[in-house]
Amino acid sequence: MKKLLNTLYITRQKSYLHKERETIVIKQDGDKLGQFPAISISNILCFGQVSVSPYLMGYCGEQSIGLAFYSEYGKFLARVEGKQTGNVLLRRTQYRWADSEEKSLSIARLMVAAKIANGRSVLMRELRNHGENSLLREAVSKLATSLRRAQHAQSVSEAMGIEGDAAGSYFGIFNELLRGSGFRFGGRVRRPPTDPVNALLSYIYTLITHECASALQGVGLDPYVGFLHQDRPGRVSLALDLLEEFRAPWADRFVLTLINRKQIQSDDFITEASSAVRLKDDARKTVLIAWQERKQVEITHPYLDEKVPFGLLPHCQAMLLARHIRGDTKYYPPYLVK
Repeated sequence: MKKLLNTLYITRQKSYLHKERETIVIKQDGDKLGQFPAISISNILCFGQVSVSPYLMGYCGEQSIGLAFYSEYGKFLARVEGKQTGNVLLRRTQYRWADSEEKSLSIARLMVAAKIANGRSVLMRELRNHGENSLLREAVSKLATSLRRAQHAQSVSEAMGIEGDAAGSYFGIFNELLRGSGFRFGGRVRRPPTDPVNALLSYIYTLITHECASALQGVGLDPYVGFLHQDRPGRVSLALDLLEEFRAPWADRFVLTLINRKQIQSDDFITEASSAVRLKDDARKTVLIAWQERKQVEITHPYLDEKVPFGLLPHCQAMLLARHIRGDTKYYPPYLVK
């Protein structure tokens, strides 16, 4: 099992990162903000106006330290990568499977079904904890129907259509799950997010996507070639495939916790001239601290039947997917909440 290393989030604007011996140093206007042993870092995520020395970029690529750049409100911009690693035979098989509708469908169908089942579990948990709600009960019923349809989808495009219908049912009642003062959710808006809840969801989805991409690279798979999401230049399609399993049980529940426990308030956001909504700097730090703590929480993996931190889930699923593509297992077991 891969050790859960730290992810370094750089949110201080006009920060500068460089390597000093075997450490990573963070400075701003000549003042040292922090210094960390490079061996303890697995990913560096830079948000907004953050500069990195060319030597550190090279070092990250050589040592397989993920280095990615995002806009201030979490839009992915670029990632620095070193040499491609992993078994070339595994990647060649992955590419053949991605070109095969039958093989792609066999995995895509499972991923979509897992996403719908996990979303349904979140709603059912809400019913158990807070009592009967007719809107939630109706949504649970609709998701059960979508789940049955997903298991019998005859094409990847049909599976995507079923996933879209299920997402509409799920997010259609998401506002019922919010108990924080001042928060309203009228539906999923992505590019750009135009309200605080969508801004938080997009931000956390972005963080998990990067974790998934790093995990896939770590087992030798190409994160840009997916089975559910089609190829697009610059898009980590397989990482987005893997993300689907984690949206409801990991990302959505985390966002609900932040809001309902009032760790984040409605005035922690800024609306840009473009109508895009983003977190203020101090609020972003609050979110990232809570996010790192969440990654350390241990759960029992439903398939591996062993305790793992949340932060290792992408690595577990990437490993299981690689095993399936190599032919070691008959089916790919997606992450399902019990």
